[in-house]
Formats: sequence, structure tokens, C-alpha cells
Amino acid sequence: MLGAIIGDIVGSRFEWENYKGKDFELFIKECMPTDDSIMSLAIGAGLLKSQPDYENLEKNTIDCMQSLGRQYPYCGYGVNFYFWIFGDDPKPYNSYGNGASMRVSAAGTVASSLEEALALSKRVTAISHNHPEGIKGAQATAAAIYLAKTGSTKEEIKDYINQNFYKIDFTLDEIRDTYEFNEICQRTVPQALEAFFESMDYEDAIRNAISIGGDSDTIGAICGSIAEAYYGIPVNIRNQALSYLDDTLTLCLKQFEEAYPPVIISGEKPIGLPMG
Repeated sequence: MLGAIIGDIVGSRFEWENYKGKDFELFIKECMPTDDSIMSLAIGAGLLKSQPDYENLEKNTIDCMQSLGRQYPYCGYGVNFYFWIFGDDPKPYNSYGNGASMRVSAAGTVASSLEEALALSKRVTAISHNHPEGIKGAQATAAAIYLAKTGSTKEEIKDYINQNFYKIDFTLDEIRDTYEFNEICQRTVPQALEAFFESMDYEDAIRNAISIGGDSDTIGAICGSIAEAYYGIPVNIRNQALSYLDDTLTLCLKQFEEAYPPVIISGEKPIGLPMG
């Protein structure tokens, strides 16, 4: 969960001013949590509320997303999703926007099997983003998280993604100069996944994600959610990120982490320095 939030916070200042390099400060005063973080926390709350059988998952998730989301009306929602958040009777609107993938990390975290990760991610996504490409992006992200947390290697995860979701046949260096801002799953999720596949640790994954440009906060959130499951999060990066969350968001995160304790890495290194 926090892995996605950190990617979002770090990427927030680069969304409209891309920086195609890895030599940047992770956290500055202009950084902030956006809709990526808020909806990730809301879906986590919906999943917790629906346990153990997930019988009312769709209703509970909608309630949590609207309840939390309405407290942050200016956090960066797309137009259609804004009306969904504030609507009296929210319905799916055939979207394949990358919002489907940025918010789904909790599904991969709570799942007790790969099949459950796929099922839960589809259910919490289809309440708004019910286009097949939206569901595909969410399932690919949740599956990668589940595989990462259960000990699969990067090669095994990439093989699964290539066989079931996206053919990732490019490197970051090959796309960096030409990759542009895009808000659809099929032009965001593969790139975020490759940022993880090329990483050396959690911090390097986030730097990779930002370095290609595009929808930086969302690419950071997707990549960060998988990198957390695979590497854990260094305590100094964790503590810096927590300082950007208000009391409401901190409580949501605390409740989720009490149920699903995060992996925290004790070793520290200077935050402002790039990897390599």
C-alpha cells in the first residue's frame, strides 16, 4: 500500500513537468499525495470492510471510495471519475484509464492466492473502470504484487505478465526519449512494470518510473506498489513519505497495515542521491 503512495507522492511534482533522469530529490515541499494515494487507501478500506468472504465488496468499496474521496475534491480526479465520486448512483463508465491500476495494490496484498488476486482486482476495478483494458491493467498489477510478495523472481513475474497480459519487449532506455504522457492502462502499466523489472531496489524502482516521463505519479504508484511487495521499503523513505499524509490518510494506512504488516528495511542511505 505505502509503496504505491510513495510512488505517487514522489511523482506528483513531475506529472506535468517530466524529468527524464534519475538524479532528483525524492521528496521536496511541492510533493503531495494525489488521487492515486487516496483511492488506493479507499480500496484497501473496502477490502478490509468486506472480509472474510468479500460478499459485499463492490458496495463497500464504492462507499469507501466516495466517503474518502469526497474529502479531497481537488486531488486530481479525471472529469468522469470526479462525477463518479460525487454521484448519487455511481455506475461503471467503460473506462480503460490508468486509474484502474494506480489504486489496486491492496487487492494483490490481501489475496491469499493468485486466483484471488485476479478476482478481487477485477471486482474493485469494474465498479468504475469496466472496460476490458481497464480490468486487464488492474489484474496485471495485482498479479505482479501477489507474485512478488510470495517469492517469485523478476524473471518469473515478467514471464507471467508476458504470457497473460502484456508483451514487454522494450527497455526503459529504448523508450525514454519518445515516451509521452498517456492516461490509458495499455500505455502506462507495461512501462511501470518494466521500471520495476529493471530496478535494483525500492528506491531505484521509483527513480526508474519517474525517469521515463509520462503520467509520473501514476507510473510511480504502479511501479512502487510492486516494488514494495518485492523489496520492502527503507525506513527513511517510509518516514519521509508519512510526513505528507494528514491524520485521515494516516489512519487509513494504519488500519490497513495493522491487518497486513509491511516489510520495512532498517538500513538507511541518503534519500537525495540517485542509485548507481
